[in-house]
Amino acid sequence: MAEKVKGKKIFDFSLLRRVFYYASPYKTRLYWSIALSILLAIVSPLRPFLIQVTINDYIKKGVTENLGIKNKMIELLIWITIIQVVVLLIETIARFYFSFITAWLGQRVVKDLRVAVYKKILGLNLSQFDKTPIGTLTTRTINDIESINDIFSDGLIPIIADLLSIISILICMFYVDWRLTLICIAPFPLLIVATYIFKESVNKSFIRVRNAVAALNAFVQEHITGVQMVQAFAAEEREFSKFKNINKEHRNANINAIFAYSVFFPFVEIIMAFSTGLLVWWGARQVLLIPEQEAKELTGKIISFFLYLNLLFRPLRVIADKFNVLQMGMVASERVFKILDNDDFIKTEGNYSPEKIKGKLEFDNVSFAYVDDRYVLKNISFEVQPGETIAIVGHTGSGKTSIISLLNRLYHIQKGEIKIDDVNIEDYKLDLLRKDIGVVLQDVFLFSGSVLDNITLRNEDVPREKVIEAAKLIGMHDFIMRLPEGYDYNVMERGSSLSLGQRQLLSFIRALLYNPSILILDEATSSVDTESELLIQHAIDKLIAGRTSIVIAHRLSTIRKASQIIVLDKGEIKEKGTHEELMEKQGFYYKLHQLQFEKQEKVA
Repeated sequence: MAEKVKGKKIFDFSLLRRVFYYASPYKTRLYWSIALSILLAIVSPLRPFLIQVTINDYIKKGVTENLGIKNKMIELLIWITIIQVVVLLIETIARFYFSFITAWLGQRVVKDLRVAVYKKILGLNLSQFDKTPIGTLTTRTINDIESINDIFSDGLIPIIADLLSIISILICMFYVDWRLTLICIAPFPLLIVATYIFKESVNKSFIRVRNAVAALNAFVQEHITGVQMVQAFAAEEREFSKFKNINKEHRNANINAIFAYSVFFPFVEIIMAFSTGLLVWWGARQVLLIPEQEAKELTGKIISFFLYLNLLFRPLRVIADKFNVLQMGMVASERVFKILDNDDFIKTEGNYSPEKIKGKLEFDNVSFAYVDDRYVLKNISFEVQPGETIAIVGHTGSGKTSIISLLNRLYHIQKGEIKIDDVNIEDYKLDLLRKDIGVVLQDVFLFSGSVLDNITLRNEDVPREKVIEAAKLIGMHDFIMRLPEGYDYNVMERGSSLSLGQRQLLSFIRALLYNPSILILDEATSSVDTESELLIQHAIDKLIAGRTSIVIAHRLSTIRKASQIIVLDKGEIKEKGTHEELMEKQGFYYKLHQLQFEKQEKVA
């Protein structure tokens, strides 16, 4: 389920501080944006004022005065026109740089935040991915961070600039004629009420849109990844119906927002027309009531007030929308910072880094739970000497894979201690620990790219010759060379152009390549046929010689040569010993062995 977004107060200063912390490396640009907003607030009301002066003091007087004064007035008129053009140019350039700098700031912060979030996601414990849909994390990394960009480009700084402009324009209007200003802004209470209703309506719609986007991302990502399963069970229509419902919710949320915009903006135009009508009414009334000479002065004032009203309503039209954008940016930032504040990350405090791990393993009363105190491993204790091969067997869900997940610190244990070469694994430098543990999993994941890229994991320090040597050891070299482009053949997303067995063989080469001290094989031969299994078994025998190995296998025939076999049941060790010793006991292992071979005989 997508995480529900709740409304938050707009000015959550702790969140704003954190967002603007990411702008601190670019504080010079931030200061420039603030300075430009102040400059725009000062420059904006200048043009109407200059036009009033031009009409009253130069044009009208120039028409009525004698020729000498008229020529002087024309000269001054030219100069004041030049001043207006200069003011217009200054305002245009300042507005351009203001828009560019705020957008630039937003994109820089987005880039830095996205890097920080992605790095954090890579470092989270696997338990977080067990709980959180991948589509939701994708939404956080892409859509939500993009919304934070709006805090800069359409949010806080532009709102401050608009408020400064509104205050500056109102001050000029009151200075010119406070009575006329009060008359013109008489409809403003209606506008304030309409703005509040609009803001609340759009805010609710935006929250619905964000929830719908998160749900869409999670649903689409999950179902495209599992499309083979959907098609195999002929569930296309059912899943398509679910998708249409989620998409319908997204559509309805957007339509609600569109409806609010469609009502609000015409209403603002009506309020502006009402204010303009009051301006004209007052002007006509004054012409009738005051002397002719004073009435002439009204022309410039009325024209300037008409321009003031246009300048005043321009930010008022969009300021409510910007408040919503700011609020959604704050909601998005809260969700993003929730990931950054997640303390369930892989701890890398260890700094012990020997030149080479020998391979001695020890589990000492280890207990582990994925959730709370529901333990999947209980008091697990065993020891493996360097170079030994240990096999772990048991029913599905007995805890076999959990053991190897703990060994390379994909999860953290709740109780007990795990040691490698008599040193707690928490004390090891994490990179060194994992580089010296080779893993072949049952569920093989291949990235989109070439065979070579997937074997080396795009590590340019690994030469092609070393890859070929490992492939020959597994017996995969001839198969790879038969592919259209050999080692440069694109395996496509998740290795879809290869069979399950071929993917597993590639992952086996990947594990061999780094010559690990400890080798983990988790059902490594489960997806290959008998012929390929024999080939791999021969390579495994060479590989595990002199190397500590942990083998998890359902096929008990593959683990008879193990130095020690551990039998797990419901997270507890039931038996330990060699194949012969466990068969003599006729306990859990014996029953598993008999059950498996009875099934094989029936199949045969």
